[in-house]
Amino acid sequence: MSIDALSAIDGRYETSVAPLKEYLSEVALIRARVTVEVEWLIHLASEPSLPAIRAMHADEIQLLRNLAGSINNEAAAGIKEIERTTNHDVKAVEYWIKRNLAETSLEDLSEWVHFACTSEDINNLSHALMLQGAIAKVMLPKAEEVVGKVRSLAVPLLDAPLLSRTHGQPASPSTLGKELAVFVHRWNRQLTQIKSIPFLGKINGAVGAFNAHVVAFPDANWPDIAERFVTGLGLTYNPLTTQIESHDYMAELFHAWSRFLTILLDFDRDIWSYISVGVFRQKTVAGEIGSSTMPHKVNPIDFENSEANIGLAVSLFEHLGAKLQVSRLQRDLSDSSAIRAVGTAFGHALLALVAAGRGIGKLDADRTFMLAELDRNWEVLAEPIQTVMRVEGLDRPYERLKELTRGQRVDAAGMLAFLETLELSEDALARLKALRPETYIGIAPQLGAAALEDNG
Repeated sequence: MSIDALSAIDGRYETSVAPLKEYLSEVALIRARVTVEVEWLIHLASEPSLPAIRAMHADEIQLLRNLAGSINNEAAAGIKEIERTTNHDVKAVEYWIKRNLAETSLEDLSEWVHFACTSEDINNLSHALMLQGAIAKVMLPKAEEVVGKVRSLAVPLLDAPLLSRTHGQPASPSTLGKELAVFVHRWNRQLTQIKSIPFLGKINGAVGAFNAHVVAFPDANWPDIAERFVTGLGLTYNPLTTQIESHDYMAELFHAWSRFLTILLDFDRDIWSYISVGVFRQKTVAGEIGSSTMPHKVNPIDFENSEANIGLAVSLFEHLGAKLQVSRLQRDLSDSSAIRAVGTAFGHALLALVAAGRGIGKLDADRTFMLAELDRNWEVLAEPIQTVMRVEGLDRPYERLKELTRGQRVDAAGMLAFLETLELSEDALARLKALRPETYIGIAPQLGAAALEDNG
């Protein structure tokens, strides 16, 4: 951990976000740029419609791919040194590759490096590859891990009666497992959408029209060459752009992650509230301190930490989603600076997931408390009683229960005494007399179980 880092991402939380460095750091960007440049050169050399570019031997192709694989901090620093002179990051990559082809069998092909490319041809493909890797290898596994933890927490609690709260006040009971299953169901909808978003790419020149390409090789089918190259990288081809790839898919991706994280925020706050009232207790960690002055404290800090990082991540995702779709005329450079915050956004998102997952592992439902709380709130049975009274044709059912219960405590004896005053059928009276707050849960267990099974 660097204690002089300006960002907490690279300081206090460096270890937690370390998995993202392989995909979203400056070194990762340089590595991706080298990869795109060398793969474009390999692709050009394999095209029969471009006879001026000789074919490569297998060992030459391997030499080029080894260059991309060799990009570590030291090599990246060498490229950054070239950039001090060029004041252009992509041109520095091009020059570095050419230097490494000098005195090799590929030296004669060095001027085909970056052929007919604008910087954005390299950058858009690099960013797409970086995002694709970060999502597939880091973000989705961590998100699915959190969802899996909540699912595992929910299963044994599907039949655990819970006093619901609407507007923060006692309401018709549910089960704790069903309420947790709601979040699993919501998250999985967002994960399905995230997984369906394609990572787009283009390689069509300075204004997206293959201008220089056509002048150099007028008989080549450049849209076909470009599409095969982009799809060969594992990306989806965007056939029509300005100088820049339009970043619409990035907006879709960032907004989808924003929705996933906002659901996590909802979860964090609900769990915080459940801990606050006593539904959940937190397992203590040896040596951990909750307060510098109150020794008894076991604070829900993991969910608070998650909430804080969600706020930062969502703010960045929402800004980037809106900003990156807008570029004046055929392009301006504002996207280039803004897009460098993508790693920061996903860093805070990852921190939120890590913190929430840590907190979930400390949760222990207090069934005794939950049952006691239900027993203190017999007035929640006003709903089923007035509903059955309607079915039985009794006069003013809602109003009579309102007079009995609104703003008042009613215990079991009081509710039973009220039932005895009603002219109900024998069957209806028996059903209502048998009802208790902890049994008035509808089909919550079945609904929760079905949702968890569908999302399993």
